[in-house]
Amino acid sequence: MRRTKRYPLKGGGNSLWHVYKTVSFWKVFRNVLVLMIARFTPFMRLKNWLYRTFTGMKIGDQTSIAFMVMPDIMYPEMIKIGRNSIIGYNSTILAHEYLITEYRLGEVEIGDEVMIGANSTILPGVSIGDGAIVSAGTLVHRDVPAGAFVGGNPMRIIYTAEEMKMRQKETSPF
Repeated sequence: MRRTKRYPLKGGGNSLWHVYKTVSFWKVFRNVLVLMIARFTPFMRLKNWLYRTFTGMKIGDQTSIAFMVMPDIMYPEMIKIGRNSIIGYNSTILAHEYLITEYRLGEVEIGDEVMIGANSTILPGVSIGDGAIVSAGTLVHRDVPAGAFVGGNPMRIIYTAEEMKMRQKETSPF
């Protein structure tokens, strides 16, 4: 279950039509500039500094956010990524969703030593546990347990943490 807060629409039109009544234009403008620079920056320390300093994202030490990753442009401060994690190429991390009659906000928490495969999309209000692996191209629409290996669209658990430990023992050369 995703943890999002719902905000019903007041007035006509869809919620995205009224976007600047829900978030400051200048905040979005600044975030777009910073995120576009960071998306193309090849230096992890600089990229993480830009995210932390100008968007309020919480990013742990030695976390690598790959080329072209797109964090939420409206509410990046609602994204927390633990230490020593990898967010794969061209992935998207959303903390908002604008619907016809409402918009929703939800914090995204990515644990320590998590691997997110390329081209994955993480929806608002989910938590990804420590040591989890998200396969490339996955739509993360619910919480991921610590140590699990998940993938697909819709996402499903491929291996639990216990099954992953057994597989590692079986394939270990030692």
